[in-house]
Amino acid sequence: MRLVITSDDLKAIGRHGEATYPEECCGFLIGRAAGETTTVERLLPVDNERQDSRHNRFVINPETVLAAHKEARAAGADVVGYYHSHPDHPSRPSDFDREHAWPGLSYLIVSVQQGRAADARSWRLTDDRDRFDEEILEKEAV
Repeated sequence: MRLVITSDDLKAIGRHGEATYPEECCGFLIGRAAGETTTVERLLPVDNERQDSRHNRFVINPETVLAAHKEARAAGADVVGYYHSHPDHPSRPSDFDREHAWPGLSYLIVSVQQGRAADARSWRLTDDRDRFDEEILEKEAV
């Protein structure tokens, strides 16, 4: 599996993580999936709607998820995944991330260390929900 995203979109996710630091940022990956390749066509940043533990958790309310799916469909695309930040933690999914993820979607995580975006990695939950497998993150020039 691989996730194709522009360098500009990847930088925008990093800036979103820096802007919300020390809290987690979050948003949708809008695009298309074909076979083993998921291509991000645009980002849809949203507010972290969690009321507590925002430094290590995020939540997107169901109404916001529904609106994102409608917006993606109107553009002839799909919600192909989510992104979020891990303030002062590595860009790998936590057990909490695994418990709240869905198979078949990409989960891009950017590590924000001391307020600066560090590395980003993308993951897919296995069908049995047992673990995440890392996706190849392919950056495209604009």
